[in-house]
Amino acid sequence: MTTRTATAVWNGTLKEGNGQMKVQSGYADVPYTFASRFENSDKGTNPEELIGAAHAGCFSMFLSALLSNNGYTPTSVETTASVHLGRDETGPKITLIELDTQATVPGLSEADYQDFVTKAKANCPISRALAATEMVIKSAVLNG
Repeated sequence: MTTRTATAVWNGTLKEGNGQMKVQSGYADVPYTFASRFENSDKGTNPEELIGAAHAGCFSMFLSALLSNNGYTPTSVETTASVHLGRDETGPKITLIELDTQATVPGLSEADYQDFVTKAKANCPISRALAATEMVIKSAVLNG
């Protein structure tokens, strides 16, 4: 298997500072600030948003693989991951990840689809890495 790297640089104090996060491939090189992380500013990204993107991508690919390995040919799988940042007694914490997924898979029953979605949630590598965080399938829509 492979190893992937990402780098983050933070300059200055927590509230007044700023940073840059980049990935090994060069496809993401994004700024972040206190405001983009904790105040919903649209000027920059945040670690939770990147975790959401990673989780949605991993889940979609894993679900597609499960379907393909079981004789189905998915036309498309689209997943949105909503990462909730809250607080506990030790500070900020990811408290919940909600996954909304929809797929177009000819010939697949609703019951089988829900089973594959449950397996993908439990077994995609990002889900497994985030297992200490509550994770729910908020919606799973089978199109067509």
